[in-house]
Amino acid sequence: MKRIRLLDLGVVKPIRSQTVYHAVAYAMTETTTDTVILVRPDAPYVSIGYHQDAEQEVDLAYCRAHGLSVIRREVGGGAVYLDGGQVFVQWVFGRGRSAGDAGTTRVALPADLTQRFALFARPLVETYQSLSIPAYFRPVNDIHVNGRKIGGTGAAQIGEAEVLVGSLMFTFDKMTMARVLKVSSEKMRDKVFQGLEQYMTTIAEQIPGFCQESGFETRRQAVLTAYLERCAAALGAVIVPGAWSDAEEAAATTLDARFASEEWLLARTRHVAQIGRGRQGVKIHAGVRVVEGAYKAPGGLIRVSARLREDRVDDVSITGDFTMFPAGAVAALEAGAAGLKYARPTLIAGLSQIYRESAIQSPGVTAEDLAEAIMLAGQ
Repeated sequence: MKRIRLLDLGVVKPIRSQTVYHAVAYAMTETTTDTVILVRPDAPYVSIGYHQDAEQEVDLAYCRAHGLSVIRREVGGGAVYLDGGQVFVQWVFGRGRSAGDAGTTRVALPADLTQRFALFARPLVETYQSLSIPAYFRPVNDIHVNGRKIGGTGAAQIGEAEVLVGSLMFTFDKMTMARVLKVSSEKMRDKVFQGLEQYMTTIAEQIPGFCQESGFETRRQAVLTAYLERCAAALGAVIVPGAWSDAEEAAATTLDARFASEEWLLARTRHVAQIGRGRQGVKIHAGVRVVEGAYKAPGGLIRVSARLREDRVDDVSITGDFTMFPAGAVAALEAGAAGLKYARPTLIAGLSQIYRESAIQSPGVTAEDLAEAIMLAGQ
């Protein structure tokens, strides 16, 4: 039977709760065992998606004033407030194998990203169901209970690894989540909080008293044990405790420094700044203007900042909370859009070609969605 290493790392510093799975991925070789990680942070923090503009999505001043680290991950998705009320589950499996491969001792994930999300969500859903919480998978990559979200999932290709991440939601601080997000007004912030109250849930809300201090550690460990059992069944493998290697520690130490740097956090922000911001359209000179806009696709919010010259896209930055493979896909799309005629059919044709050439996967986000976002920015 296939063997998967378990790294149950317990409680770690916020930044290490993100860099552990990156480190396992970057240190992976052909002989590295596929790995499942369980970890939770010893302090609260904010994590933003790989494609997000930090200044656009998060109130950085508030986070600094309240001692909240803001950490940009190499996985797509949106900004989220995290703390010890969640246990993060992270799969790091070797690349280059598909579910149809035979004779391998390692796990082969579905090649299709939507199917991969469904597989990753399965043991999470079944663990909630074992607690009599009627959870179900809601494509593209969410887990719901009676129409309320109890967790999302993310995916990335990092180094030689395929990575999937999610969490078991014991508790969640909705008030702080609403506070750390960048919004246009306090009235909007109130609406965000009301939306979180109405459309998010946790184990604590579903099972009153479950997360009360007395006996909670035992109950939480029982949930993790149930999760690992269902994880092994879903993957057709045996999960055995393993050791954190010297190579992984070295990679994590390097990543700790990179992820803590302002240069890394603001990488997408600075690309947008190079183009300029122009929410209502800023005229630079005759025939040149900077525009900005957003479009909600099924797979996430797409934000566009573009410089238009005459009837063409001169430069463009694409950010948002979507998931997109491979890692260089967004850069390829931005480069390919530059120089195209600012017209919906031309943009769709050009972006579709890049999708084919780069074998891009982006569940719920298409070339048509990206073209629509660029068109809306200039209107």
